[in-house]
Amino acid sequence: MASHPRRVVALEESDSVVVIGLGRFGLALALELADAGVEVLGMDTDEDVVQSLGGLLTHVVRADATKEEVLRQLSVPDFTHAVIAIGSSIEASILASSWLLRLGVPHVWAKAISEPHGQILTQLGVPHVVYPEADMGRRVAHLLRGSIADYQDIGGGFALVTAKAPPSMVGRPLDRVGFRKKHNLNVVAVRQPDGTWGHATGDTILSWDDTVIVMGPAAVAERFIDMA
Repeated sequence: MASHPRRVVALEESDSVVVIGLGRFGLALALELADAGVEVLGMDTDEDVVQSLGGLLTHVVRADATKEEVLRQLSVPDFTHAVIAIGSSIEASILASSWLLRLGVPHVWAKAISEPHGQILTQLGVPHVVYPEADMGRRVAHLLRGSIADYQDIGGGFALVTAKAPPSMVGRPLDRVGFRKKHNLNVVAVRQPDGTWGHATGDTILSWDDTVIVMGPAAVAERFIDMA
């Protein structure tokens, strides 16, 4: 299910974002961007949702994003970024994504609610496909296991795992442990019991109470505690 997005371009002060679909995901995203000072146009087909957001976003309108004339009337092609956050209709998500690509919006992101949905979006040419529900579910599952303090999918098939240093890595320099060669994982940072973080190097020697951040292929990172 991991997507392989193209290079992510950071927002500039002059950039603007249209968020299509103001459910839980789209609304949280739009409000976060607005709070950061980004110009945001929110679009949804539910009048009650639109009315409730008056004054919270730069602009919010009740509109059907699957229609080309509507998108043109709202000057959507002039926006630098677009997020299709529609979760109630795969058909509407695909149509809206298709029009945004045809209209030449430079940076298009789309929420996928299933793997087949994501595959269709990718085949359309959507450069950034995200799976928010699936990613959060995987993260919570790892946290519930208790051995991993945090799990973060960073895209491109890679993940960051924060966990207590396992016994097999304690007491020897990381170069001698050979964790990278054995498992294709990198220890990128270490937190000591006093709470201070530091970069990990080949000479770093882990103690029993240290916490480490490990980065590597998601499928491998998920098994970090079991393999260590």
